[in-house]
Amino acid sequence: MDVSGSIDSGASEFTLAEIVEMEKIYKDIGGKTPNPEICQGVATSFNFSAARTWKPAISWQEVQSWFQDKQSRTGAKQKDSKMALGVLVDLSHAHISGFIPESSQKRRGITTSDLSELAFEAKSARDNAWHDVASFLTYRVMYTGELEVRVRFSGFNNSDDEWVNVKRAVRERSIPLEPSECHRVKVGDLVLCFQERLEHALYWDAYVVEIQRHLHDGSGCKCIFVVRYDHDNAVERVHLERICCRPSR
Repeated sequence: MDVSGSIDSGASEFTLAEIVEMEKIYKDIGGKTPNPEICQGVATSFNFSAARTWKPAISWQEVQSWFQDKQSRTGAKQKDSKMALGVLVDLSHAHISGFIPESSQKRRGITTSDLSELAFEAKSARDNAWHDVASFLTYRVMYTGELEVRVRFSGFNNSDDEWVNVKRAVRERSIPLEPSECHRVKVGDLVLCFQERLEHALYWDAYVVEIQRHLHDGSGCKCIFVVRYDHDNAVERVHLERICCRPSR
């Protein structure tokens, strides 16, 4: 049982920022479907945004259909959708790391328009590994009150889209480090580590259990990091290039 946040179709794949903006408009006009002129203005605004540069253009009819679908829901479902919007906006309050462009580095006061600039990763239920998020397509609130988002993973097509739990499986993107930044990795840290096997080559959570520091030379960092993968408890010695650290809080 779920409450969908927007139309989940190939023709109308709104970004997370666009969904939040339409939720705001819907609230501002008292829960009604705006007239075609307003829908045209919304569509034009979306189509000229940087977030839609490489995405298909949105028509005013698609915008209108979103509002009509929203209006057709029951009062109880609308209440759940408002709760979902609050959780979505909470995503924008995450601390932004140095990996994100400087224009996005705002620890407070991030607006809904900034959501398109944030970089996230999500855990796939297919392999339990973390993958970069290309876009959030829609959301839904489960009967338990938990929020899920429909995710398009970077480098994958729509057949690989997944529903993922926001609290447990969506977070800011992990940060690859330069050789000069190896000192940022400490024993006990949770990191995202690249594990390569015959059957897979994926990124999983791991904890740093030991660090063997070595002098660097012209070829880069020579330190050895002993990590224990969270998903299978395997212990492995890796170099810095296989580690991404979590954003600082």
